Amino acid sequence: MKKFIETLRNCWKVEDLRQRILITILFIAIYRFGSFVVLPGIDPSSLENLHSQTEGGLMSLLDMFSGGAFANASIFALGIMPYISASIVMQLLAVTVPYFQKMQREGESGRKKISWYTRILTVAILLFQAPTYLINLNVQSGNAIADGLSWPMFAIPSTFILAAGSMFVLWLGERITDKGVGNGISIIIMIGIIARLPQAFIQEVTSRFTAISGGGLVMFIVEILILFAVVCAAILLVQGVRKIPVQYAKRVVGNKQYGGARQYIPLKLFAANVMPIIFAQAIMFIPLAIVQYSTDNTNAIFRSLMDHTSLLYNVVFAFLIIAFTYFYTAITLNPNQMAEDMKRNNGFIPGVKPGKDTENYIDTVMTRLTFPGSLFIAFIAIMPAFAGLLNVQQGFAQFYGGTSLLILIGVVIDTLQQIESHLMMRHYDGLLNSGRTRNNAGGVSAY
Repeated sequence: MKKFIETLRNCWKVEDLRQRILITILFIAIYRFGSFVVLPGIDPSSLENLHSQTEGGLMSLLDMFSGGAFANASIFALGIMPYISASIVMQLLAVTVPYFQKMQREGESGRKKISWYTRILTVAILLFQAPTYLINLNVQSGNAIADGLSWPMFAIPSTFILAAGSMFVLWLGERITDKGVGNGISIIIMIGIIARLPQAFIQEVTSRFTAISGGGLVMFIVEILILFAVVCAAILLVQGVRKIPVQYAKRVVGNKQYGGARQYIPLKLFAANVMPIIFAQAIMFIPLAIVQYSTDNTNAIFRSLMDHTSLLYNVVFAFLIIAFTYFYTAITLNPNQMAEDMKRNNGFIPGVKPGKDTENYIDTVMTRLTFPGSLFIAFIAIMPAFAGLLNVQQGFAQFYGGTSLLILIGVVIDTLQQIESHLMMRHYDGLLNSGRTRNNAGGVSAY
């Protein structure tokens, strides 16, 4: 506690860091305020059915990532997820389409073009998702729309408002990245998740101490201990790194000697970040759309896939996570490129021949890391279902694993590392100055 207080004092002493933290808090406050500003023509007191719809199943995850804005029919109801969906598509195009591959190799100018295309695609997704959201709003809480307001007069302006709201959230995230501390988009997602934690915690405590079969204080302590163990395991997963030694040959240019030093290539156990879970989660949302148009004979299958506590859902979800972990690791880490860069800089792995042997060695190490990493990610992702077996309330069970837990841990570590770097530049000690986190190759952002 003393070290924590001392770190806060040091943060306040550094003027640039103090301004960045205050700017981050200001933008977060703006985002949270907008989450409660409802669409024009909506009576917020008549949204009971929409709130009920988002209390369970996959819809609760959508509401969680938006910080409750989805259930509030807010101007920020669609949140930042359309931009993340567009970013995922652009990342896939940059790997599979030659035009985007060339653009990615153009450096800063190429990144600006890809960023521009990503925004265009985000707007296109928003113009599709906004009417879908409004149709669902009309079905669930049509009485919330003001009397005398026709559907076209409500839907058309609201579509543009929802699209503009999501783009404004994106702008806030970018400003946090530029002017604040941490990855802005990741922080916005994290704040949306944290916003539901107090309510979920209170509901869980109430259920344990009021219900006859709740288990009382003993079961609540067991829950907290299990949650603590899962958090510790997730932290180890985020920080897990295998370092490959690289020896650089000595070169003499004129009277100066270059090279000869040994460095390390950090290969992370969690190299794919939370992207495999996000990919898999996006696919698991498909039954949510299909079930609305399916017949009664097929509804049972789709509804099972919509229930995150069902066996079928968790088996399919875990399989998709493992598959996407291999896929995303393969497209983000290229052993051939790493071997070529190493050879070009007169570097080699001790005991391994440069070129093809080095590529095969790096690929083997990555494969051995990816397999346990994918199993670990899949296990953490389905932990909320196991929490449900202990009669943990669904809202609180979401914090036992899955994207929520990994995002919270990853973003917190990433933000603390950025604060640490600011303090170290001014010769101040930070929270992580003696821990493993400082020595690792970076934290994990949600995006």
